[in-house]
Amino acid sequence: MHARSALFDVYGDHLRTRDNQATVASLVRLLDPVGIAAPAVRTAISRMVMQGWLEPVQLAGGRGYRATERATRRLDEAADRIYRRADPGWDGSWHLVFVTPPDDRSARTRLRADLTFVGYAELTDHVWVSPYRRTELPFVLERSGTLARTARAVELDPPPIEAWDLGALRAAYDDWLATAGDLVARQQAAHEDKDEGSFAARFHLVHEWRKFLFADPGLPDGLLPDDWPGRPSAELFAAEADRLKPGADRFVATCLGS
Repeated sequence: MHARSALFDVYGDHLRTRDNQATVASLVRLLDPVGIAAPAVRTAISRMVMQGWLEPVQLAGGRGYRATERATRRLDEAADRIYRRADPGWDGSWHLVFVTPPDDRSARTRLRADLTFVGYAELTDHVWVSPYRRTELPFVLERSGTLARTARAVELDPPPIEAWDLGALRAAYDDWLATAGDLVARQQAAHEDKDEGSFAARFHLVHEWRKFLFADPGLPDGLLPDDWPGRPSAELFAAEADRLKPGADRFVATCLGS
């Protein structure tokens, strides 16, 4: 697990309701139970500051870092999809983005990753599609310095769901259903302190579930088969996350000194 990804998980899952900020010492304490060493945490913080995700702030307990406005937008949108907080409804139309790819190769790679993360798939060369207009799109385009045109297709026949690899996604959900329980049990058993174990278990649960954001755009339910494993997978995630939350919250409060 990369320290940068772990920090995103901590800010997104635990610090959004705690002013989006924490001291460096608190962040080190929070990531220790999941195997992220202090030097890696500090290096990741520095990189996230340079990338515009974190900003320094002086806190009562010492020097700390707060999620930037850009980061909180990304974390809020990710949280809505991770926790399936609301069904946005679907009117049958599709959102198309016609991208002028940037010249720089690294910028093109970053753009593809960002578009995928927020829920688009490449329909054909430089044309991306989503069943919904994603609010993060302007910031994704701005970040890569990319020009794009958008359009709304009232109907596409057949629906372009094959733009996503549903076979691989089905297999990933089946694997999740088979292994999530063992993942939680192993993490809880590895820590003598029950609250620390709950934190570690929820952390790994959310971290693994968050990977689906890169593969599952949240396709409208009516486009998916009746036996789609994403439904029971989401129910399992929600039940385990809720069960682990009280202990995880107590551990976070201890690390933050609150």
